[in-house]
Amino acid sequence: MNLLAVENISKSYGIKKLFYDLSFGIAEGDKIGLISINGTGKSTFLKVVAGLESADQGQVVVGNSVRIAYLPQNPVFDDEATVLAQVFRGRPPASDTAWPEGGESEAKTILTKLGIFDFEAKVGTLSGGQRKRVALAAALVNPADLLIMDEPTNHIDNETVGWLEQYLNRRRGALLMITHDRYFLDRVANRIIELDKGRLFSYTGNYSKFLELKLLREEQEQSAEQKRLNILRNELKWIKRGAKARSTKQKARIDRFERLREDKPEIVSDKIQISAGASRLGKKVIAIEEVSKGYAGRKLIDDFSYTFVRDDRVGIVGPNGIGKSTLLNIIAGRMAPDSGDVDIGQTVKIGFFSQESGEMDDSQRVIDYLKEEAEFLTAGDGRLISAGQMLERFLFPPELQWIPIGRISGGEKRRLYLLRVLMGAPNVLLLDEPTNDLDIQTLTILEDYLDDFPGAVITVSHDRYFLDRVVDKILAFTEESQIAKYLGNYSEYMEMTRSGPDEAEPGGAKSGTKLRPDKAGNEQSIASGQSKNRPLKFTYKEQKEYEEIDNVIAGVEQELQELTEKINQAGSDFVLLQELVSQQQDMEKRLDELMERWTYLNELAEQIELNKAGKA
Repeated sequence: MNLLAVENISKSYGIKKLFYDLSFGIAEGDKIGLISINGTGKSTFLKVVAGLESADQGQVVVGNSVRIAYLPQNPVFDDEATVLAQVFRGRPPASDTAWPEGGESEAKTILTKLGIFDFEAKVGTLSGGQRKRVALAAALVNPADLLIMDEPTNHIDNETVGWLEQYLNRRRGALLMITHDRYFLDRVANRIIELDKGRLFSYTGNYSKFLELKLLREEQEQSAEQKRLNILRNELKWIKRGAKARSTKQKARIDRFERLREDKPEIVSDKIQISAGASRLGKKVIAIEEVSKGYAGRKLIDDFSYTFVRDDRVGIVGPNGIGKSTLLNIIAGRMAPDSGDVDIGQTVKIGFFSQESGEMDDSQRVIDYLKEEAEFLTAGDGRLISAGQMLERFLFPPELQWIPIGRISGGEKRRLYLLRVLMGAPNVLLLDEPTNDLDIQTLTILEDYLDDFPGAVITVSHDRYFLDRVVDKILAFTEESQIAKYLGNYSEYMEMTRSGPDEAEPGGAKSGTKLRPDKAGNEQSIASGQSKNRPLKFTYKEQKEYEEIDNVIAGVEQELQELTEKINQAGSDFVLLQELVSQQQDMEKRLDELMERWTYLNELAEQIELNKAGKA
């Protein structure tokens, strides 16, 4: 059943046309991801669909009794409201003593999952990230047939993003969302719509399928353009031979030539092409020795040592508020440790891309903001690239370069800020949540840029795809103020940490795994008991596990169902509720681990059978 129909809508801001003549529908069960470059109207499009802004032309038709919930990128809060009241958006209770039936229990469960435990705290006392999670809880708990979300994964850690994926996959009702998290799109979306030069393209499937279908579309467009050019060449030859417009037939052919010449399609790719340029970096980069740091009696970092080398690609991970940005600020020299030393090499030039874009004068022109840092950048091949040329490569055409910063979108400001950091030609890049508010196209090109960057890259990020794509070492914060070191990208780190204390999964690492030094002498986790030449067969324990794992999974699923029923019956017993939710989190994590283990064992069983068949 169709919930909503968008019919021929158009929208402009001043002389800038965001989109025109767009039509599409949303049906029950649709989980749609909206993709586009920053500044092209994604958020405006969501507001028009949600009924919060009107289109210049066209209409949005919503089905009878269809309920819509909307999570904006920058929610508005009542600082004096309690967390629970904010979740219900100030709605009065159904009675004098309770919120709407079942709603309070669900709200508390969701808030707990999102890391909010004090339901009576005033919203004004919360951090920016906590407030965003309260707004997310409000969007999830209020009944809706269509949930519209603008960047729901910003400011939440990896574990919470994983829970949100599972929640949305189980949730009934349609979903329309903007997100830069490509793994999230891959695991949640079953349809991708792309806003490209004001037009809308729809693709059935997740993000991986979208990439495949988009490539096919672009190849077809290029093929059609090549045919158009071939016809145009032939017509041009005919015109040059002295064709006269005396006959109707000749006149029609000349008109056809003019139409072909004017009907050039827009097929220029929106890729940002940047060449890695950096200042010379010596052998000595940054050495951290026995650094400790705490706040208000709470120790965040305890006796941490690490030596960064020239080509390091290091990801820093951990829950929100645990000290990741603090460590980055200490590395940058912006914050002093309580004890220990940070020794920075003489040739080091740090570029810091922080979560905040710094002070931007909205009246300053875009190009002048960039020129404050540098008028030219020396590219990797030695060429000089001007500020204007770099802006064009970052999708700021000449007409945008001379307008005030206040007239560009928030996403465009982030892109401009990133460009300013790179224009400084740093040889050590510190990136604090670089994927927040950057579009997927910009992230893809940034990742390509980092591939060739002739220096060290140290990034705090909750974007699993970005970490897998960029880093080959992980520094992971633990609850004990310690920072563990792992060799590999984020997915490999997760494989290691999923392993239990009794036996590591293949490719994983036990607790207390031995460490090996890398080139800089830093200790790195390696998997114990793993051998590249391991014969393709089950061990005794694996064979036993393979035979029993289906029954184990069924048992955990039954326990999880019983626990969910207990949560629903807990009512306003906050202590019991928090205990049950904690048990539920542990059990869901256990189920996820079992399912991944089940996948591995079954794939291994198939490989063993194929190997046997090949030898036979």
